[in-house]
Amino acid sequence: MNRRTVLGLAAGTVALPALSARGQPLDRPLRIVVPFAPGGTSDILARILAPDLTRAFGQGVVVENRTGAGGNIGADLVAKSPPDGHTLLLIDVSTLATAPSLYTRLPFDLKRDLAPVTMLIYAPYILAVHPSVPVRNAAELVAYAKANPQRVNVGHAGIGVGNHLTGLLVTQHWGADLTQVPYRGGAAALTAVAAGEAQMIINGATATAPFCRQGTLRPIAVTGPARLPDFPDVPTFAELGWPAAQSGTWQGVLAQGGTPPAMVNRLATDIRAAMALPATAERIAALGAVNKVEGPDSFRTWLDAEIEVWAAVVRANNIRLD
Repeated sequence: MNRRTVLGLAAGTVALPALSARGQPLDRPLRIVVPFAPGGTSDILARILAPDLTRAFGQGVVVENRTGAGGNIGADLVAKSPPDGHTLLLIDVSTLATAPSLYTRLPFDLKRDLAPVTMLIYAPYILAVHPSVPVRNAAELVAYAKANPQRVNVGHAGIGVGNHLTGLLVTQHWGADLTQVPYRGGAAALTAVAAGEAQMIINGATATAPFCRQGTLRPIAVTGPARLPDFPDVPTFAELGWPAAQSGTWQGVLAQGGTPPAMVNRLATDIRAAMALPATAERIAALGAVNKVEGPDSFRTWLDAEIEVWAAVVRANNIRLD
């Protein structure tokens, strides 16, 4: 999905209705920090939500892309921002959950310095290949990968992020030796695979499905509980007996860790209302995502559990970053 399409989606949202728990207008603009490049899932969501949140808060909402270090540069910016709820982080939180075990010197304490506001969506991963790869289905891909060690480059959003770790688990299950190639976010990885610079990708359906519909990429398998409506012939990881069958992109919003609970709850309430708007809900569904809006407590419970799950994968693969 290109930037013009993303901005068009955001511009098409409808007016936000009155909110029962709505407070007074904010006293200055709200900043949503997206720690990845434009065109990825987090960026798409932020730009879809920005117009509705502008109306909810009575102030402008600015989307700011701060890339680098697997999302940690943007996360650290929010962690060190004033604790007033005016600077938010919109991120693939499954990627954020890998940070404590992955980095030897993380510049922020995830549990102390960032306050979960609400989960937004779950979107399954699509495993796709460039059309030049001579395979049409999962069995052919596995056979090709095993017969051509290190000749299949797998583009991903950065070392230790969710789609990288999922790719490691899957290719280890195959018994194949593929070359993992990190990029600065999922959008850059998609561009590289679509151009044939790399041959395979595992990435969120929200951003990847348009490439598959256009024929720029060939979908082979999807994570999640069911096949995607747009690709009914593409099997799930679970059907294939592959690991990490329920992995995917879990997008959520966090604020600075010291933000007052009343402000966190207000943000959660207004974001929930924006996500429930029919026009917004339709756009999100069309992007292959499922609404997973929950309150701060449920989000914190989910995040704590994911930190433990991915720590085990990071340790098993001996992955450490400075």
